[in-house]
Amino acid sequence: MNTGAPQPETETETVVVWPSLEQARARVLGIQTKLHRWATEDADRWFADLFNLVGDPAFLLVGWDRVKTNKGARTAGVDAQTAWEIGKRHGEARLLTELRADLKAGRFRPLPVRERLIPKPDGRLRRLGIPTVRDRVVQASLKLVLEPIFEAEFLPCSYGFRPGRSAHDAIADIHHSTRAQMGYDWVVEGDITACFDRIDHAALLGRVRRRIQDKRVVTLVKAFCKAGILTQDGAEHDTTTGTPQGGILSPLLANIALSVLDEHYARVWAASTPKTRHTRRKRGGATWRLVRYADDFVLLVNGTRQHAEQLTTEVAGVLATMGLELSAAKTKIVHLDEGFDFLGFRIQRQHKPGTSKRYVYTFPTKQALMSVKAKVRALTNGQRNRPLRAVLFQLAPILRGWATYFRHGVSSQTFSYLRHFTWRRVVCWLRRKHPHSSWRQLRRRFLPGWWPTDDDVVLYDVGKVTVSRYRYRGAKIPTPWTPAASTTRG
Repeated sequence: MNTGAPQPETETETVVVWPSLEQARARVLGIQTKLHRWATEDADRWFADLFNLVGDPAFLLVGWDRVKTNKGARTAGVDAQTAWEIGKRHGEARLLTELRADLKAGRFRPLPVRERLIPKPDGRLRRLGIPTVRDRVVQASLKLVLEPIFEAEFLPCSYGFRPGRSAHDAIADIHHSTRAQMGYDWVVEGDITACFDRIDHAALLGRVRRRIQDKRVVTLVKAFCKAGILTQDGAEHDTTTGTPQGGILSPLLANIALSVLDEHYARVWAASTPKTRHTRRKRGGATWRLVRYADDFVLLVNGTRQHAEQLTTEVAGVLATMGLELSAAKTKIVHLDEGFDFLGFRIQRQHKPGTSKRYVYTFPTKQALMSVKAKVRALTNGQRNRPLRAVLFQLAPILRGWATYFRHGVSSQTFSYLRHFTWRRVVCWLRRKHPHSSWRQLRRRFLPGWWPTDDDVVLYDVGKVTVSRYRYRGAKIPTPWTPAASTTRG
């Protein structure tokens, strides 16, 4: 038995044989592959008898592994227990055995989520719910069962919180679609008001029932949606709308709800041939393309501003069926030459220097640059009792992560600017930390080669990050359950 796997526990009738983590992962992947294949081969297929999979030892064990290795493992829900404490002190075998017994007996009931209000850049607050560890494990197991089924019907225009897809795929889709010959000159920047908090439960469960016939699974999804919220001031509120934000299951449920927009796009806007689209544009009509990343989306319009305005009204009507509405203040219609912000990038069509040709460029937004600068300032402002190596250690993951995300854009000048900014902040911090040391002494001790260094710890050099174009992968992005022989790359 591998370390970390729960030992067999005796129940009233049967002995639960807990697999090792490797065995559990293999079993889960095998079942997910079958579910995904069946859902792909028959778009009208209903799935029954899934509830037993939610309580299956392999699914619970893989779900627990994801919970305890998550960044929130040390964050407690309303029961004041953390995944770290359970794993180290109380024992995961007891937790999983009790969970499995409660699920099989129908005793499992999710507890309210603990509310935390997170400040947003615009000064508003975003609600984040923290479920209990027990609820997180069951949500993780439930997601393992549902995700391969619904992934079979999710459309290529959706990129957020889907396996194998990323924000860079969404940006590459926009870049590919807005090339000069495509003609998508107008852009609708869609912003949904409090999307995760306002999804209509009845409409969401209706979409779940299109695929899931097992009433116990649907009831479990409903129970998580209506678990309630324990606010920061100690008051408990019912949740009549929205998904369990902060929970593992929330992004999947949001995608199930928002796929109503993708399906409308596919049914009304994309259900035509290139010839009919050309004829439509020739007669003064318009064509469109949707790119969505969770609740952020853009509509690329090959037509006029009036067409874009009509589309905005149409989208609002589609979202209303899920209890959602567009933000009048944040939903904008802009020309591609003006540019727009999406997922941290500024996307704008400009003339190439020295030529008359125009190309679409993607830059890091000013807000993204200001955000990373604020983090650098926070680490190099005061706290002079720390050694330089500690500061360099803390700066490295921030700078590396930011540069890795934005390296697929026109970012060389931004990286160079951030390099000089960080160097200046660290050097000024050193001057304040050692006020009695001369500049020559500081250079000799901490700046060999003019670069901040403390023994073997060196300041991460953003300027050396190589910038490269992210390759557009088209509509055939493989999932973890797609057979290797059938995958194609766009």
